[in-house]
Amino acid sequence: MLRAYYIANVLEAGCDEAGRGPLAGSVFAAAVILPPEEKLSAAWEGLNDSKQMTENERYALRPTIEEESLAWAIGEVTAEEIDRINILQAALLAMRRALDGLSVRPEHIIVDGNKWKPYGFPAIPADTVVKGDGKYLSIAAASVLAKTYRDDYMNRLHEEYPQYHWDTNKGYPTLAHYEAIRQYGITPYHRRSFRLTKE
Repeated sequence: MLRAYYIANVLEAGCDEAGRGPLAGSVFAAAVILPPEEKLSAAWEGLNDSKQMTENERYALRPTIEEESLAWAIGEVTAEEIDRINILQAALLAMRRALDGLSVRPEHIIVDGNKWKPYGFPAIPADTVVKGDGKYLSIAAASVLAKTYRDDYMNRLHEEYPQYHWDTNKGYPTLAHYEAIRQYGITPYHRRSFRLTKE
């Protein structure tokens, strides 16, 4: 069962990203600040690491996260930026952009993973939590928002480039995606710093 807070009684932002592994598209991140635990509705009981949820479950829970959170925001870093600064730095930047978008300044930050850089001035205390999206509600909520907003984005790109089937593979390195690159070449949304051929 997911825990509500890393540190109780503080405004705590959970952060997570989606889209580090794809060959194409932006990397997205989200930051979420939860209300007091007693104000969370029963709908939150269905929340888990977004990778353990079905697509329908993620989209069904997104309105609850958006309506009941004290604050939430999305950050995006484009493929062009990824190529310039590398995917790790891009994922961290996307989370910082999400934090920038919050309407409430957090007092503490918890980040999924094991990498972080000081954020804010003065720097807001922060902790990294490996597999945090399976441990804390705010990180799990951020993972759901990051994943669903990135999926929406890839579905829009699919309309522009349907031959790459981004509506189903979301830019990840599937055999069909590699074959489309071989047949049609790369697009402005492909990450040129990634290996874009199967060989």
